[in-house]
Amino acid sequence: MSESNSVLIGRKPVMNYVLACITLFHSGSKEVSIKARGRAISRAVDVVEITRRRFLPDVKIQKIDIGTEQLQVEGGASTNVSTIEITLTR
Repeated sequence: MSESNSVLIGRKPVMNYVLACITLFHSGSKEVSIKARGRAISRAVDVVEITRRRFLPDVKIQKIDIGTEQLQVEGGASTNVSTIEITLTR
């Protein structure tokens, strides 16, 4: 799957990301990957559930990957940040 089929979740309202997923599916993509880390993980889950239940009931969750990334913060210290990638297929 190419990176153009990915929706990166940030601080925007949930419906912006839902619209991005719907647009990717309507443009012919068979697979869409939703990626988030940290506090945006709960927003990513909301995006998936709204997309599946309200707009595209034929979309299924293919795969959920969770993990941890180590980020370097100011001062040279490192911190762990949780990540999630949810793959939807049609």
